[in-house]
Amino acid sequence: MIKRIPWQLIVLVLISISFLSCKSSSHVSEQGLTQNSKASIKKPYVILISLDGFRWDYVDKYKPPHLTNFIENGIQSEYLTPSFPSKTFPNHYSIATGMYPDKHGIIGNTFYSYKKERTYENRNREMVEDGSFYGGSPIWAQADKSQMVSASYFFVGSESKIQDIRPTYYYRYDGAVKNEARIAQAMTWLSLPEKERPHLITLYFSDMDDVGHRYGPSNEVKIKQALFKLDQNLGDLFKGVKSTALPVNIIIVSDHGMSDLSTKNFLEIETIKNDSLYSTIDNGSLVSLHPKKGSNIDAIIRNLKKKEHHFKVYKTADTPGFEYVPKNKDWGAIQVQPDYGYYFSTKGKIETMKTAAIHSVGVHGYGPEHKDMAGIFYAKGPAFKKGFSLGAIRNIEIYPLICEILNLEIPRDIDGSLEMIKSVLKTE
Repeated sequence: MIKRIPWQLIVLVLISISFLSCKSSSHVSEQGLTQNSKASIKKPYVILISLDGFRWDYVDKYKPPHLTNFIENGIQSEYLTPSFPSKTFPNHYSIATGMYPDKHGIIGNTFYSYKKERTYENRNREMVEDGSFYGGSPIWAQADKSQMVSASYFFVGSESKIQDIRPTYYYRYDGAVKNEARIAQAMTWLSLPEKERPHLITLYFSDMDDVGHRYGPSNEVKIKQALFKLDQNLGDLFKGVKSTALPVNIIIVSDHGMSDLSTKNFLEIETIKNDSLYSTIDNGSLVSLHPKKGSNIDAIIRNLKKKEHHFKVYKTADTPGFEYVPKNKDWGAIQVQPDYGYYFSTKGKIETMKTAAIHSVGVHGYGPEHKDMAGIFYAKGPAFKKGFSLGAIRNIEIYPLICEILNLEIPRDIDGSLEMIKSVLKTE
């Protein structure tokens, strides 16, 4: 008991910080406040943590103490294989649904929707909260269907009514909210009465993505500095969870890795645009072209192939990087793919970087065959083996794993498979 008092004081301090730091307010889902059924109350807990842009090799290279200890006493995969393209929104939603982007519909941070006849942009608040863009049954929806309380302090899709469901408790995204506030809220949720206490919590931290983009993953000073600060935050969370004495399983993942890019290797998107023949959706590592009515696809491809220089042009079905033959119409008929180590951007942004004497940045979005794009999968808790390692796994396997731990129904139409990952679980 004496050992737990100091941590309880820390939690109170963190909770007070959350009130000072949080610009957004918690929202109860519009369908009403879900309460745990008698069966759900008896089930374990899962905290799913996403560390955006956390590359597969950061822990081995820098040895952050809390994450290192977490892994030694839990499980880890060699790396987590992202879905293509290895961008933030498609991959977070693949983790949340167990589906590839082609099936769940969030195929890029930006993409054109033929159904909606408009372009989805991840910085557009209205679109991000429009559940009609999102397919599949996200993990918090599966929990809700089983009368289980869920909570999200940020995760792609959690702000939208998908299948008319949001997490029981959720926040609108605000990157200014401190990590300490997010952790404090998670501890507050775990202290709620049994009927109101979430058995599924998602948390999101962007630190490694922010620093990786700005400085590149080879900037060891900046990467280590951000990593150790994040590691301390996670260490506080681990201590707090332990103090609850609840059967909490913590799963830590990332959406993608990060690769260095010389600013000399940016390609001007304007060089391949032709607004009279097609519209252009630029995601940097993949540019999707949507030919206008009456345009000849083969003629467009022939013309663009004459311009190929550090990029290649493909019909969508023939584009490398995909784990499947893409069928979703929203990809567009043609894909323009920069060579690895090159990236599309606007002429204005490229000139701005030159003026600012920025020589190197970090990017992602390339195919999963490039290991720098790989992320992480670590886990610890009563459901998991201790000191166990396995090979690379796909991020679509996380969903059925969580369903198994919480005894939720696994939808038949997902792309992930429990068989590929269940070896991490204890057998009784």
